[in-house]
Amino acid sequence: MGRVLERIQAAERALATLKELAYLEAPTPVERDAAIQRFEYTFEAFWKALQTYLREVEGLEGGSPKGVFRLAREAGLLLDEEARLALAMVDDRNLTVHTYNEALAQAIFRRLTHYTRLMESVLGRLR
Repeated sequence: MGRVLERIQAAERALATLKELAYLEAPTPVERDAAIQRFEYTFEAFWKALQTYLREVEGLEGGSPKGVFRLAREAGLLLDEEARLALAMVDDRNLTVHTYNEALAQAIFRRLTHYTRLMESVLGRLR
């Protein structure tokens, strides 16, 4: 459980930095872009924490974010709606390389609060 706890703690630290910006009501373009960058590394820490938990605690092996979220749903760690949101989060994470597109950056930023709450809730369950 030591490695699992390390991964969870790393994800929680990353999430704390995202929360500093994700709830801003009228971010400047720099704040918005910083929030999206924080979302990227928080997402990575989050799915890897879940992957490690599934492997070491549940005995399940997932090799990709979408695979891990599907396994987490099967293991009862995600509710159906949470799994759908997590899969949408993967798609948004993959689109973050296109944040030079103003409309896309704004749309992703608006969804960060939902993703932040989801990650916080799931990490709480993993503890």
